[in-house]
Amino acid sequence: MTTRRVTRLVSTRFAKALLLGGTLTALHAGAAWDTYVKGSFGPVVNWPLIPIHVVLLPDGRVLGYGTDGQGNQTGQFTYDVWDPVKGTDAASHLTLPNTTGTDTFCSGQIVLPASGAVLLTGGDKTVNNVRNYSVNDVNLFDYRSSALYSAQQPMAFLRWYPTVLTTAAGEVLVLGGRVDPNTPAPTPEVYTEGKGWRSLTTATNDDAYGINNWSYPRAWQAPNGKVFIATKLGGTYYLDPAGTGKLEKTSLTLSASDEYLTSLMYAPGKILSFRKLNKAVVIDINGTTPKATNVTGVGQDRYHGSATVMADGKVFVSGGSFVSNVANGVAYTAKIWNPANNGWTTAATAAKMRLYHSVSMLLPDGRILTAGGGAPGPVVNLNGEIYTPPYLYKQDITGTLATRPSITSAPATATWGVPITVTANVSGISKVTLVKTGSVTHTVDFDQRFINLSYTASGSTLKVSMPASANVAPPGYYMLFVFNSAGVPSVAKIIKLNS
Repeated sequence: MTTRRVTRLVSTRFAKALLLGGTLTALHAGAAWDTYVKGSFGPVVNWPLIPIHVVLLPDGRVLGYGTDGQGNQTGQFTYDVWDPVKGTDAASHLTLPNTTGTDTFCSGQIVLPASGAVLLTGGDKTVNNVRNYSVNDVNLFDYRSSALYSAQQPMAFLRWYPTVLTTAAGEVLVLGGRVDPNTPAPTPEVYTEGKGWRSLTTATNDDAYGINNWSYPRAWQAPNGKVFIATKLGGTYYLDPAGTGKLEKTSLTLSASDEYLTSLMYAPGKILSFRKLNKAVVIDINGTTPKATNVTGVGQDRYHGSATVMADGKVFVSGGSFVSNVANGVAYTAKIWNPANNGWTTAATAAKMRLYHSVSMLLPDGRILTAGGGAPGPVVNLNGEIYTPPYLYKQDITGTLATRPSITSAPATATWGVPITVTANVSGISKVTLVKTGSVTHTVDFDQRFINLSYTASGSTLKVSMPASANVAPPGYYMLFVFNSAGVPSVAKIIKLNS
């Protein structure tokens, strides 16, 4: 049955309930009747700073940084660690001083696949009272001690607005950014834990990640072992980060996009990319040459909007406005894209505009954190709203949360091609998924990817197949979700995928 037919049926039942004397409050105790289709945004909650950067840590907490406590541009003074398990009040936040001396505003950050520490690359610098120069500082955040400290080994290039991603080799690739307001950094670098940095001197390029595409370039580890890059001007490339690097242009040319229109990998080798003028394409990089298929756009250009893959593989799109960082055509209502039919569903409506410097990230409990915006912006959003997707609600008009399955046991680590044993508190599991833990800033979730896992079940015990290779699932930390027969996900178990 289609969503439209189900919605019409439920609307009829809802009307009958009212005719029989029911009230909106009695029917769902404060939740809208159509939450099973749209989901819901929770109340606006205070945040200690504008979380311009957020990272899901291996222990399920969220590192955030980007401004001071008044929402002013600077990451030099404080950072915050939020524990979703503790709720959203002040006691759920651990806000600590940044003693590194680095202004981490508009840096790049990623969880290192071996140690689980967060690598922070580059950042901001003020020169002669002018902001937005760059640094080559490298810092690390240890989630076990919640400490932020200098790595004592800088990059070769100063970078502000760099992309960072994990490669199949378990290294971290850093692309783009700029040296100063007039100079890009067109030479990539690679960080290897325990060894340090090397520059990809034979892969310097201005179109792929230099003067024409320096601002958080869109790049993904590809199934062919290389890194795929889609530029805002439409060019596409493969980068081999081995040795000193090799860059090759592909035959695929896309329509123009923008550094503040989002793209994401929603399935192995498949990327949903938003282009200008309400265009969208699915880029398929699974074959010998990349291909693109036009799909229906989200309804309008959403500059500074976010796209987040959910626990079930659908894509949640929130925030943005028709004019970049201006309250003109603000998109308060979220949309959900279904890869199965390339169709859009209207989701819930947020209370706050989420424009420049806002974020969206999947949490281990299957909800999505949306937060921030400002520094600068039409508003200063020292706050967040947490979105509860439809899959967490009973599929009826009551607007009540569904009973969730739970993972009772799962290994802490896994490796490619080797099955793991997972047990749940119920039988009849219908789906098992793997989602890379998020690291988000400026509409980009650097390592975001989703994988449907095959499995066999014997009662409540599952034998779950892991991805075949690191090309499909790079080393690092992933959220493992199991879904019951009603399509409701568990709280995720965070597992480390390595050799």
